Parts: sequence; C-alpha cells; structure tokens
Amino acid sequence: MAAACDLRFDCGRTCLDLVATAGGGPAERLTGPEQLAAWLVGAGLVPRGVPLDAVDGRWVVRFRALRDLLRRVVHDELRDRAADADLDRLNSAAAAGPPPAPRAVRGADGTLARTLCAPPDCAGLLAAVARDAVGLLTDPAARGQLRQCAGEHCSLVYLDTSRGRRRRWCSSEVCGNRERVARHRRRTTVRGTPGPAGGPVPSAAATGPARIPAPEPVAPAPEPVAPSLEPVAPAPSRAGKIFRPAAE
Repeated sequence: MAAACDLRFDCGRTCLDLVATAGGGPAERLTGPEQLAAWLVGAGLVPRGVPLDAVDGRWVVRFRALRDLLRRVVHDELRDRAADADLDRLNSAAAAGPPPAPRAVRGADGTLARTLCAPPDCAGLLAAVARDAVGLLTDPAARGQLRQCAGEHCSLVYLDTSRGRRRRWCSSEVCGNRERVARHRRRTTVRGTPGPAGGPVPSAAATGPARIPAPEPVAPAPEPVAPSLEPVAPAPSRAGKIFRPAAE
C-alpha cells in the first residue's frame, strides 16, 4: 500500500513502517516536517484532522535517530542478538513519555471519531513507536513472522502474515514487480541471443516444428507399345524389274 509522499505502510507494524521510511537504500522519505506529519497520520499515531503545527526539523532529527536504532536492533535480532547498549536506548525511548491518550468524540453526522486528549508531543509519539518495537521483539509468535525482503537491493524487514508464510517481498508492487520485470528481461535476452549469422535464433515456440518438404511429382513412364501382329507387305524391289527400251 502506498501513501502520499511515497510513504509505505505495508510492513505489518508501526516500528517497521518507520524503518521503511529510509527506503531500504539511499532514498530518504522523511525529508522534512511535512513528510513526518504525513507519516504520523498514515501510521495511525495521530488521527486525521488533529493539528500538527508543532512538528519541526527537531522532530525529524529525533524520528530519524529512532529509525536508525530500530533498524540496527531488528536486523541484529534477526541475525543473532542486538547489542545491550542499543536495547537500553530502545527501552529509554519507550519510557521517555506517555503516548498521546485517545478519546472518542461524536461527529456532526452522529458517528464516533477518534481524536487526542491533548496536542501530541514528540517524546510521546517516539515512545509509542518504541513500545511497538518492544512488543514485537518480545512476542515469540510475532517475532517468528519477521522476514527480510528477498529483493536484490532491499534490506527492509516485514511481518509475514500471509497464508502458508510464502510472502517473499516487502511489497509485491515494489520489490515483487522489480523481480518480475528482471525475470522477463532475462528470458528475453536468452531468446534473443544472436546466431552464427548475427541474427536472433528463433525459438521452437515461435517457429513451430520443422517441416519436411514434400517430394516433387514425377511424371509417369510411358506405357510400352505392343508389337502389331498384322502381316506387313514387302516393299517392291527395283531389282525384279526388266528394262525395256522405248520403241523408236
């Protein structure tokens, strides 16, 4: 699922979605207060419509620092175990302040909507993300669903809740689509390998089975003519004639 400012919320947990704002590479998505405010709303930490006028550059720096800490802790726990110093920092962030308390209010149309009892502060929102990470890492069932994306250039971690635990990518639309495009290009390259004369070698599927040319028709031999049984009269012979001189 994609959101405004290219923010993503498809990793399965709030703490993992914060790590995803680094893009798994050089892309930075928390580029300023506006992007951070959009992430806080998209992640569900702040209800839509709650003013976030206090968000400034200092908030961005602090959320980036927590993001880097979470990335180290999660990856180290996947490989082996996180450093004790990093766990202490995570626990301190979780206890830095109370997360903003929600309250239900009646809207003009009679439906209930969620809002906050007081304007959110940076420490309280950081604590909400850190507490989500503590809950994830200490829950054996959720921890067993952690997977690292199989994308070639992606290091994001997500929660695999798919049927049969067969999810391979952090996002089917992002890394999954890149893999499908790369696979198609590899197949195209193999099929288009030049032959001895420099032209592409056609595949059997494209040309079909080889055809054996039909033999050219051969004219039938003339039927033999049977010899005639009728007697043949002998030709007159000049030797049997007597020469008589003409009368004078």
